[in-house]
Amino acid sequence: MPKNRNTFSSDASAALRAWGRRAASRAVHRGWRWIQQAGAVTAEQPGPYRFRRIGPATRLAFPLGTVFGERWIELGDHCIIGEQVTLTAGMMPDLDLGPDPVLRLGNGVVLGRGSHVVASQPVTFGDDVFCGPYVYVTSDNHSYDDPHQPIGRQWPRSAPVTIGSGSWLGTGAVILPGARLGRNVVVAAGAVVRGDIPDHAVVAGAPAKVVRRWQPETGWVPPLRSAPPVPIPSEMTADQLKALADLDLPPSPDGP
Repeated sequence: MPKNRNTFSSDASAALRAWGRRAASRAVHRGWRWIQQAGAVTAEQPGPYRFRRIGPATRLAFPLGTVFGERWIELGDHCIIGEQVTLTAGMMPDLDLGPDPVLRLGNGVVLGRGSHVVASQPVTFGDDVFCGPYVYVTSDNHSYDDPHQPIGRQWPRSAPVTIGSGSWLGTGAVILPGARLGRNVVVAAGAVVRGDIPDHAVVAGAPAKVVRRWQPETGWVPPLRSAPPVPIPSEMTADQLKALADLDLPPSPDGP
């Protein structure tokens, strides 16, 4: 014969366990948000790092990636450095790299989560350079001149890197030693860039090639496929934008 069970007691225990899991989850997430806030690096809250300069309103999200050689790293104003971003100056920690900065970020630079910037030669970002996640920028690359030595044991080739103001580097882009990108350059996701890239160019592929370019006489060549988006009027308030988003507008004649 089956034993009698207290159904009410069993249901109450299950509800209590579920409540405990929810409470623990909320506590973990609140604690992690507090840790992220406390661990973020700013000019006022540098933690263990002693950068050559951190501009006002610049923030490095916690947790950071590998960071060393801060004495030779300058971070401009209003920069956003995502989580797990590596910033290094020099081949290894504790090297004397001389009197001048090696890695410079201009004002308004954004480095997406998991990006790496590795510099032993000067690496310079202009103002308002935006990088998607997992971008890799380096002044150093492995050499393979000696066929009898493991490639990882051969001294790397190094050359300065410059990324012009206003450029956009897509997710997973790789910028190799010696690359010099002009102003407002778009680097497609996954592209591998070396050499000189002119102003107002779009590059894609591995190795990257110019696939579109803007010139004053001709505009974009080849032409853009669609009209540029219409910006939000500067005089619109946040309440007006919310009201617009809540409207049940009919679909556009050009698509859904």
